Amino acid sequence: MKLAGACGLVLSSLLAVSSTAEQFDFFYFVQQWPGSFCDTWRGCCFPDTGKPAADFGIHGLWPNYAQCHGGDDDAAFFSIVGRRGRCWPEYCQEDGNALSPWEIRDLVASLARNWPTLSCRSGDSFEFWSYEWKKHGTCSNLRPHDYFARALALKAARNLTAILAGAGIVPSDTETYPLSSVSDAIAAATGATANLQCNRDKDGQTQLYQVFQCVDREAKKLIDCPLHMRSRCSGDRVKLPLF
Repeated sequence: MKLAGACGLVLSSLLAVSSTAEQFDFFYFVQQWPGSFCDTWRGCCFPDTGKPAADFGIHGLWPNYAQCHGGDDDAAFFSIVGRRGRCWPEYCQEDGNALSPWEIRDLVASLARNWPTLSCRSGDSFEFWSYEWKKHGTCSNLRPHDYFARALALKAARNLTAILAGAGIVPSDTETYPLSSVSDAIAAATGATANLQCNRDKDGQTQLYQVFQCVDREAKKLIDCPLHMRSRCSGDRVKLPLF
């Protein structure tokens, strides 16, 4: 009886987590250009493994609502999208949600190349992955290994750096490119629209910072983004700074 009761509690807990995690409509697959991350007043620091490649790096794979729910504003999302309410689920497991290195041991080398930290708070990329898993991955309906493996697969299938280079958009500290050319190149190569986010360099120039691609709930297929985001891109041209 005690065993049955314990199993019931575990099952109830799993069902509660599943119910919470299922309440999203799509993923944002977010990649950032390291040159734009670093070329700001904040700067950056390289991970313990050394300077990353000059390639778009994964920021996260984020479950998201197609419509914002009622409740407190999600300040971070509102600053990007400009929509009120709770716009994504987060921290869906209160207990036992820590990422174990053992669970992703076969992915670590690939994650280090493709999902590096640039934060000066810590050069340990595993801390970055752990944070992303705790905040977003626990709401994904995926096990940790699948969550990270699918993010890596999405990046490998449609490499943004190569896509832009194929359209003549290459890193430069002097060249600027039409924002529409960036959007068109990504849509043509992937078959899906994406949202772009810009920031400003130390001289106040607009640069391409992040690409928000939208993915189905299985985290396998790119889809047209159902939400329009604030791009923070002033003007119609952007830099892609050297890294």
